[in-house]
Amino acid sequence: MSPEVSVSFDPSALDWDKQGGLLPAIVQDAASRRVLMLGYMNREALEITRSTGRVTFFSRSKGRLWTKGESSGHFLHLRAIETDCDRDTLLIQAEADGPTCHLGRASCFPEAPEDFLGALDAFIERRRHELPEGRYTTRLFEAGVKRIAQKVGEEGVETALAAVAGDADELRNEAADLLYHLIVLLRASGLSLEDVRQTLVQRHAASESAG
Repeated sequence: MSPEVSVSFDPSALDWDKQGGLLPAIVQDAASRRVLMLGYMNREALEITRSTGRVTFFSRSKGRLWTKGESSGHFLHLRAIETDCDRDTLLIQAEADGPTCHLGRASCFPEAPEDFLGALDAFIERRRHELPEGRYTTRLFEAGVKRIAQKVGEEGVETALAAVAGDADELRNEAADLLYHLIVLLRASGLSLEDVRQTLVQRHAASESAG
């Protein structure tokens, strides 16, 4: 199993008997937190998912194990699994290679909400790897950390000036520019928005515990 995968339970402690040896498995995008699909797992499907890192289900219609993406190539790469309080449902976080829905949509639930900043962070990371020609994000990555850091500084100043001027529309636009360039800087430096999120969570927890 990949060292990046987090499993927060003992698989042997799951309540397999409640639903005839199958557990509902909700799949959530690891970056955007958007719900992608619902499938069912038996013991073997869960073990294969953990050992290969590719989310695998037991298909009730096919009557066999089924790895998501085995036909389309749109695999779901496992990042974390947890269970609910009754130990009879699984929540899986994964990274998708492409559309999850057989209709070509990102999610089987077309109106499922998502964390757009998380999705943007994942998109910028793909840009960093692919570096498509003619794209602004590509030019930033190719310019290097110093230039990206300079842009963050410029956008920070412009955001502050918009706030001081009391221009709400300009503040909104400049803040969007600042967040975008900050995410690019994080990715260029080997970090992610999730790393920053975790730091904030830890600080908040420490503050709460201190009273």
